Amino acid sequence: MIPLSFKEAANAMGSLTNLNGKFESVCTDTRKIQPGSLFIALKGERFDGNEFAAQAVENGALCAVVDRDCGLGDRQIQVENTGAALLSLAGYYRSLFDIKIVGVTGSVGKTTTKEMIHSALSCKFDTLKNEGNLNNEIGVPLTLFNLEKHHEAAVIEMGMSGFGEISRMTAAVRPDAAVISNIGVSHIENLGSREGILKAKLEILEGMKPGSPVILNGDNDMLIKAGIKNHPVTYYGIDNPECAYKALDITSTDVETDFVCSFKGGSVKASLPFTGRHNIYNALAAVAAAKALGIDEGEALEALKNYKTTGMRQRINRVGGITFIEDCYNASPDSQAAAMAVLGNMNAERKIAVTGDMLELGDYSETAHRLVGEYAARNKIDILCTYGEKSLMTAERAAECGIKEIKSFSDKKELADALTALLRPGDAVLFKASRGMKLEDVIYAVYDCLK
Repeated sequence: MIPLSFKEAANAMGSLTNLNGKFESVCTDTRKIQPGSLFIALKGERFDGNEFAAQAVENGALCAVVDRDCGLGDRQIQVENTGAALLSLAGYYRSLFDIKIVGVTGSVGKTTTKEMIHSALSCKFDTLKNEGNLNNEIGVPLTLFNLEKHHEAAVIEMGMSGFGEISRMTAAVRPDAAVISNIGVSHIENLGSREGILKAKLEILEGMKPGSPVILNGDNDMLIKAGIKNHPVTYYGIDNPECAYKALDITSTDVETDFVCSFKGGSVKASLPFTGRHNIYNALAAVAAAKALGIDEGEALEALKNYKTTGMRQRINRVGGITFIEDCYNASPDSQAAAMAVLGNMNAERKIAVTGDMLELGDYSETAHRLVGEYAARNKIDILCTYGEKSLMTAERAAECGIKEIKSFSDKKELADALTALLRPGDAVLFKASRGMKLEDVIYAVYDCLK
């Protein structure tokens, strides 16, 4: 981080201070305080950062941003709302850099899309990105503070669970281009409908200058009719012939996908180290975003050959002759459909799906979980194991659709023990559930037994 003076920081946050000097980092967690930092005392449902302001200063922070008097004299900057102050300060810091930023959002696949865009941009630019899942109103500003003079571009993922969140983040990020991967049903419990989800995702445009490009999935029924004004729209897709970027002649193995990327003025053959239709969409989005920043399609696709799966997003491991697809980061009906298709296309003796509950679906939950049972049958899954109360509906629908071998569990150890006894060399097994289910616990337990 480029050092900032406390006075310019206070001004950016709508406050004043008599404290002289500068700080070199921003922190919101007293456990991660660095000497010479500015501590921002955030408030949440279960914590109040103001209560730790004094401790932050004791641990080395030079000053604390608080929303009430914490008795720190000139070592505190008092603001009305510390969360808003964090975003305001991040927005000011971003304004100090003359770089191009791509903003990314969507119901499903936004993190993988972000990672692929980063891979594509990095072939030409020194590019910053969010690390891990730092895509909310805390993670996004903390990511912006990681900007340094050497950076030439950035790709910033923005997630949300309700209205207004992306609006506040995009005001700080001010993207030069935006990608929306799709509109599904994630967070429908809070947003009411897919129309509400579309409205919330389109908030990303509020931080953009008129005329800035917007890149959308042209195969998504909601995005194709989004009616965006004042921004040129580029569509990418597989089925829609009107898309500017299209994937043709698709073939794939368990670990690789080949296709022809067609675009105005030409086409490029691509051979990329991942599988799944959904990842083709992510790659097309990355190519379109790279082109928006001046990188040729061929260069972008060449750079994507170095892409590696991050976290627990469809990571493929082979243990004891068994192929494991670890996809436990999150789940929705759309991502379940994509994951089941990947498993269904695997060259395996038996295809086994382990699915857990999907959360935050509200009244749509029963329909969504039953859909997963249909996806399992459609992809000819041999054995289905479910974990969690909601997933009993998945099991019920899968049985109705013809899957013969179905096992349901409410205990992770019992599930792990059953899988260990069940699995044999030549099998492929998928693990997919919402993050809150922590299905990776089962994976690690199985691994321990197979070693």
